[in-house]
Amino acid sequence: MILCTECYLQKNDQTLMLYRNKKKNDINEGKYIGLGGRFEFGESPEECVIREVKEEAGVTLKSFRFRGTVTFLSHEKGDPIYIFFFTADQFDGEIKDCDEGELCWVETDKIAALNLWAGDHLIWEWLKADKGIFSAKLIYDGDNLMEHHVRFY
Repeated sequence: MILCTECYLQKNDQTLMLYRNKKKNDINEGKYIGLGGRFEFGESPEECVIREVKEEAGVTLKSFRFRGTVTFLSHEKGDPIYIFFFTADQFDGEIKDCDEGELCWVETDKIAALNLWAGDHLIWEWLKADKGIFSAKLIYDGDNLMEHHVRFY
């Protein structure tokens, strides 16, 4: 099992997205994703997201909100990935360059037009709908989303 966080920083109707174009052998190459990554030993989801945002964007989260959890399953990879999703609307510091890709502010209502994973399109719909905290499962075969389930609390 792999534990990760993902965070979308938002301000002035824009969202900070990471365009993955710098790492070798990157499963996310060419895609836009949020900021985040794997837990370090002993971290809570909140500690992980604060550290990952600081490492990737150089800013410190001041106000953030837990939005939901997604279980990712892939026919090619054995271990499920559990991702804790957050949005943030307050942070300190200036956005810096990221060694994993290009950070760019995107108008939030135009995110659906970006090259996202199919499951991320669904996650954005759930975030916009704001029906509560979501718990979802996404099942992939390669790059193809084969099945998904979601519940709101």
